[in-house]
Amino acid sequence: MPRDGRPGGTRSRPGGCLRGGEWPAAEASVDVLRILIAILLPPLGVFLQVGLGLQFWINILLTLLGYVPGIIHAIYIIVRR
Repeated sequence: MPRDGRPGGTRSRPGGCLRGGEWPAAEASVDVLRILIAILLPPLGVFLQVGLGLQFWINILLTLLGYVPGIIHAIYIIVRR
């Protein structure tokens, strides 16, 4: 029996948040939402995935050069993870 007294060796994390693939359906639904946002506003989709990093600025440039390249790049960033 583990130190926390629970059978099976599972412990809850602080705040009740489950991570590490424990809720793959929830993660997939968030990815679908990000992809929909990326189709409407590609830089926002990238921002939600990686923040204000290099990929965000690349996506801004691609979106200014052409809307479709910005969408393709945003979807690539979201799916690649």
